[in-house]
Parts: sequence; structure tokens; C-alpha cells
Amino acid sequence: MTLTDFNDATAMALAIQAKHISPKELVTWTIEQALAMNPKINAIVDQRYEAALAEAQSRSFKGLPFAGVPIFLKDLGQDKVGLRATSGAKLLQKHYPKQDTAYVQRLEALGFIILGTSNTPEYGFKNISDSQANGAVNLPMDVSRNAGGSSGGAAALVSSGVTSLSPASDGGGSIRIPASFNGLIGLKPSRGRTPVGPTVFRSWQGAAVHFAVTKTVRDTKRLLYYLQTLQMESPFPLPLLSEQTIFASPQKKWRIALFRKQPDGQPLGQEANQALLNASRFLASQGHQIEEINQLPIDMAQMTRSYYIMNGAETANMFSQLAEAMGRALTKDDMEIMTWAIYQSGRRVLAQDYARLLYEWDDYSAQLHAFFQDYDVLLLPSTHDIAPKHGQLDPSPDLLLRLAHATEYSNKEQLELVEQMFEKGLALNPNMSIANLTGATAISLPTHMTTAGLPLGIQFLAAKGQEGRLLELAQQFEEAGQFRQVLAR
Repeated sequence: MTLTDFNDATAMALAIQAKHISPKELVTWTIEQALAMNPKINAIVDQRYEAALAEAQSRSFKGLPFAGVPIFLKDLGQDKVGLRATSGAKLLQKHYPKQDTAYVQRLEALGFIILGTSNTPEYGFKNISDSQANGAVNLPMDVSRNAGGSSGGAAALVSSGVTSLSPASDGGGSIRIPASFNGLIGLKPSRGRTPVGPTVFRSWQGAAVHFAVTKTVRDTKRLLYYLQTLQMESPFPLPLLSEQTIFASPQKKWRIALFRKQPDGQPLGQEANQALLNASRFLASQGHQIEEINQLPIDMAQMTRSYYIMNGAETANMFSQLAEAMGRALTKDDMEIMTWAIYQSGRRVLAQDYARLLYEWDDYSAQLHAFFQDYDVLLLPSTHDIAPKHGQLDPSPDLLLRLAHATEYSNKEQLELVEQMFEKGLALNPNMSIANLTGATAISLPTHMTTAGLPLGIQFLAAKGQEGRLLELAQQFEEAGQFRQVLAR
């Protein structure tokens, strides 16, 4: 047995439990892979290699489901004492957290060994990872392209072969977008499914959740089963999924709604359309009932605007706390221009408008719930195209100038600037926020390879608490050899 024989984290853990390999050997090999690959992909922000090696020799991993498996935390909301927590930001390059997050504590309790942190955009605001402070993350199979965001570093570590799975988070598609670009599995769990706290319990009002990008359905299932929690101190407690629900072999035939358009009714690009056609044909061959729909159950333009308002208000609150901690006002020089514009747009949001926005989210949840009375699952694109070239999504010089002068505009104009700022990026993944704002669960699967030889994922959406349906479908695709994964090494 050689180290390259391990297909996933489960195989690694089983080999350690059977004493076919030691945790130290596995950690040493992963560090060597990281040192070899990171100059190419720029996926790693900070590391604790010596501490991880010592831990591999001293810890007991007996009976732990992911015994001795090395991973890198996402450098955004996944804090571990001793590792910098920069959030991809200029302002936080020397920030060291004072306590581990509950999510990280849970990962370590499952047997994972933490090697460091993975690269993200500043504060996770983009669907690409191009932080000015930490640099852009390159797509391993084409370094002229970005690996996606905000979990870009996490995805690049897996698709490059450095790690077998990688912790990630999703506040607006940040697991599913890089999963699509990198040919990986990207599950966004239901709101309340995975641990939160002890300092932040309702990240982006519950829109953001933590999980991982993976290569195999087996790892996805096992990680969800062991990571899930019924956390009564959190604002969104959710009953645990049973072992049967997560690990059941596919048996049921689902009613699947197929949405094969852009939100405004325009046709999809050729590759995204082909990906959905291929997937729907496969599903029909497995006995599922496919019904094409002409519009989504939620007004995406309205939902996207409410997302931007929330993002601005939460950003203003975050910077208010940072300013208080630093004892000074924050300036434009403390952050990227796009971050500055989001910050300014949030400072003028009225409390009454923010309260109304949250009521709108409840309406969206009710609309989606009604939709899932008629259908079991919704099939739609993950991303509408392959990973973008570096610089492809940059705002124009004129727009950047206006963003830099965001304080001179009215609140309405500031929001319009933010919408313009994200227009190019949103065109790549216009449907992601449905799952985030409603708390539903979604998954991106690597079922399509374009004529250019690059991955493009498809996405399934199910009601809150229905991860089991998504995992059954994922297993069907995997077992039938429908995944199209090219892992760069």
C-alpha cells in the first residue's frame, strides 16, 4: 500500500485504525504534498506543521471516525488557537483567535489533524478567491483561472491532491461554487445542521453554514453523520439525521423539478444546458420522475437584493466591533475597495428595513416549502460556466472609481453600486442564495466535463432537513460512474 492509494479520508482513517499506516506518515506525506503544490495554487495561508507532526505521534485516535486524517481549516470563521485568522483581510493579517470555534472543536474530536488554513477572498464576499492580502487561488488544472470562492483554497487543496477533503463554508454558494469549478462534491447542509459558536451563532442571520468539499459520497455521508449536532444554545436547532437516513442505499423514486433556464427566463449556455440534459436523462433512466419548470418558486431579483442588504448591514456591524476593539475608526485604506463599498451601503440600513428583510426571508422559506409539496428535489445548474480567468470578474475602472467614492452617494445609489459590482460574478451562479436565505440544503455534483476539459457541476436543492435525498441521488450518480473528476497532481 502506498499513500497515493487512498481515494478518500475514510480510506485513510481505516488504514490508520488497521495500523497499515501511522498518523505521522500520513501527516508527513500531506505536508510534502502541500509544500510541492502550494507554490502553484496558493491555497495555504498559515500552517502548524511541527505541531501537527507532534500531535500525530502523541494523540490517541482509537475509535475516531476520521482518525489521523490531515486537513486545512478555511481561513474564515474556523478559528483555532495558534493559527492566524485573517479572513483574507488586510486588517487581520496579525489576528490570532483566543479560542477555537465549536466547528473546529468538533472536527478535532472526530480525529482530524489540522495542518493550517486555506485561502479565501476578503471576508468571503466573492465567488472567487483573489484576496489582495493573501493572493489569488489558482485552479489546479488551469492556473490561469481562479479556483472559486469563497472556499477556493479549500477546493484547490482537494482537487490538487494535497488533502482528501477540506473544511469549507457556504453563505451564498461558497461551497458549491468552487466544488463546481474543481470537479468536487459540495454539500451545503441545512441551517442548524453543523456546530456554531461560541462567539458567532447566527452568521449572516443563519445564511452561512460550515461543512466541507469532498471527493467521494462516502466521505460526504460520514462527515455529515458525525459532524451534525443538535445545538440547543444556537438560534436554529435542528433534529439529528438518523444513520438510516444518511447511509441508506438509493431506493426511492423522486419527483424532480428541472429548471433549465437563467432566472430571467433566458436560455443557459451550451455546456450548462448539456450538463442538465445529461443528468436528467440519467435520472429518468433510474426511474425518477422529471418535470421541467419555467420559473423558480422565488423571485430571484428580489431575493438577491435582500441578500445584499443583509450583507451590507452585517458588514457594518462587523466593522463597528473591529473599530471598537482597535480603538479607532476604520478607513478605506483598511480594506479592499469592494469591501469598502459593501461597508458603506450597510451603514445606512434602517432597523425597520432590516427587520422587514428578515420577514421576507421567512416568506421565501414558506414559498420554497410550498414548492416542495409538489416536488421532492429541484435540479438546476451549480454554476453557469467554468472557472473564470483571473481578472475576468474585476469591476471596470470607472465602477472602481465610483465604489471608492461610495460615501458620496445616497443609500439607494450605494446599493445599486453593490449590485453592479457583483453583476459579473452573479451571472456565473445566480441561483445559489435560495438555499442560504431559506435554510434549505443543496449539493453540487461533478457530473460534467466541458469540451475545454474543465469541470462544471450540477446542483440539487431539497427542503430543510432533507439531506438524505441529496445523498441518495449523489450515490446513484457515483455508483453509475457519472462523476467526471480530473484531480490535478
